[in-house]
Amino acid sequence: MKRILTFLLTIITLQASAAGAPPDPYGELSHPVSILLISIAAGLLIAICVLGHTVIGAVDIFRDRMKKLPLILVLLAVGQGAFAQEAAEEVVKTVAGPMVSGLSDTTLYMLLTVIGLEILVLLFLLQALRILTGIQGMKKAAKAKAKAVKEAKPGKPRVTWMERLNDTRSLDAASEEEVDLGHDYDGIRELNNPTPPWWRWAFYLSIVFGIIYVWRFHISETAPLQLQELAIAEAQAAAQKAEYLKNAANNIDENTVKLLTEADDIASGKKVFATNCAACHGPEGQGLVGPNLTDNFWVHGGKVGEIFSTIKYGVPEKGMKSWKEDFSPKQIAQLCAYIHSIKGTNPANPKAPEGTEVKE
Repeated sequence: MKRILTFLLTIITLQASAAGAPPDPYGELSHPVSILLISIAAGLLIAICVLGHTVIGAVDIFRDRMKKLPLILVLLAVGQGAFAQEAAEEVVKTVAGPMVSGLSDTTLYMLLTVIGLEILVLLFLLQALRILTGIQGMKKAAKAKAKAVKEAKPGKPRVTWMERLNDTRSLDAASEEEVDLGHDYDGIRELNNPTPPWWRWAFYLSIVFGIIYVWRFHISETAPLQLQELAIAEAQAAAQKAEYLKNAANNIDENTVKLLTEADDIASGKKVFATNCAACHGPEGQGLVGPNLTDNFWVHGGKVGEIFSTIKYGVPEKGMKSWKEDFSPKQIAQLCAYIHSIKGTNPANPKAPEGTEVKE
């Protein structure tokens, strides 16, 4: 242990000289960082002393190995000192001032190097103690013993993962006698070949599932049966379809509109016409200020899309307003259906034909 303590003091001196330490660095030892690092170094030194004493007491051979330790650590110290000096010069080049305020970089590097070397010594002592106490030897002996026992046992057939899964094993002439059930049919013997475990567990689970199913669907009736699920799904589909048609009806325009033929649509279009269009086109579409809608003559086109466009955008130069802000696309389509239904009705006092004749 005297050699180790002497060596550590030598390392401190070497590190101080290698890093260019000032002659009197003890004024900085009162710095909090210095106190912390010195405390760590002291704790590691105590651990080294205790562990070194244990290792030395473990076996006398360790003393011969420790004779080579100072030389190895001196070489490490020289390398660490050179590295610390280079690191210090690099820091001086890149950083103005010390790394820790109130503590010179030389003192900081010296303390850190001592701590690092103490950690290396601890690791070395732990490895030496591990070897000397026979940990590795015991493991090797245990492995060798297990290998010898395994080789001494008679050979057994290798069990594959499929055999483990099915709880089966490869049989020879001797082992067949153990599982022979004594049933012989024309020279064919029956062996004990139980059902695989996975099959049995699947069967047990199916029984549990069946009990839960019967209770849930037929006794407590907390879940719908298949026909009930079908009825619920059809009702949901009908509601979704109605909602879709409701939204789709307002997505039509003059390019996608189609002639509606349902009586409800025509009746709805008639109500809209009587309320908003009869003042200009007459209550029966015979024409007043606006043109006659019951003949085959059209000023702006008589097709469904053209009628839809005329109602939607209006004809401002002729005094007809745009109705797209008043009617929904569905209502305009219903209005087109009603206008188409009154063609050829020949009401009383019709207005003279205007525009171009359109024959269907």
